[in-house]
Amino acid sequence: MSNMKIAYHASHEQFPPSLLLELVILAEQAGFNAFNSSDHFQPWSTAQGESGFAFSWMGAAMQATKLPAGMVCAPGQGYHPVMGAQAAATLAEMFPGRLTIYLGSGEAINEYFSAEPWPPKAQRNERLKECHDVIQRLLSGELVDYSGHIKVQQARLYTLPKRKPQFIGAAVTPATAAWLGSWADGLVTVNKPMDQLKEIVAAFRSGGGAGKPISLKVQLSYDESFELAQQGAFEQWKTNIFDSSLLADLNMVAQFEAAAKFVKPQDMHDAVHISANLNEHLEILQTYRNMGFETLILHNVNRNQKAFIQDFGSHVIPKLAFG
Repeated sequence: MSNMKIAYHASHEQFPPSLLLELVILAEQAGFNAFNSSDHFQPWSTAQGESGFAFSWMGAAMQATKLPAGMVCAPGQGYHPVMGAQAAATLAEMFPGRLTIYLGSGEAINEYFSAEPWPPKAQRNERLKECHDVIQRLLSGELVDYSGHIKVQQARLYTLPKRKPQFIGAAVTPATAAWLGSWADGLVTVNKPMDQLKEIVAAFRSGGGAGKPISLKVQLSYDESFELAQQGAFEQWKTNIFDSSLLADLNMVAQFEAAAKFVKPQDMHDAVHISANLNEHLEILQTYRNMGFETLILHNVNRNQKAFIQDFGSHVIPKLAFG
């Protein structure tokens, strides 16, 4: 298991980019062997309160570390795929072999500013596949014209990486996972009950993803006591525990806060692994490892990042990576 990636998740919704840069450097020093970046135009709540521009930050973070790096990207509405391709090409040229892009179909809160109608999920999936295909053609040096859900006119990239980044598809349902299996380089999903996770992975494999890498974003809350861990998760992540369809379609911070008005701290446990016990975190992470996930992206959703990085680096990562 020594080749397993254990990534620190840099949450731009929650922390300013200057602090995230410090944290990702600390994570490398502590033993994390990869990092991952979210990408948000708005946070999910005023308590989170940040939204740095991820592509700018990625250049700084990849320069400051030697780690493989992943980044969420939803081309199509917030990013035109040509600009997303140019940004990815620049990072991949500067840092060969280190970049992974996690492609998603988008969320209204990050893309509603475009003033374009917000499409239903099926149409967003069609648009995502079109964007992926356009990006791949651009990264191959082609002159691209395209007309569909997106439009491209005589686009060509002149700065190309020697090695294309991987494009991993994001899915939280078996249907989306099966569809991604036919064209994405791999799968990323988020922690769920084990039976649901197994269904998502099986659907990806049967849909064409056999042999492709699978990654899991693990949402957890670790602090010096259970009470602090639970309260920290509640304060920072209570707006994020709803069904994916609701999370994708709301477009204002106030709407998420209204949806979370009646959430209680004990309601967080289905979406977040909450514990002050490092062995309990290790046990669940080992279960995910044994399911076949090659990359675990660890997102401590509370604000106590330095203790999480240091304690997991000392007590969890060595056993997880080599145990």
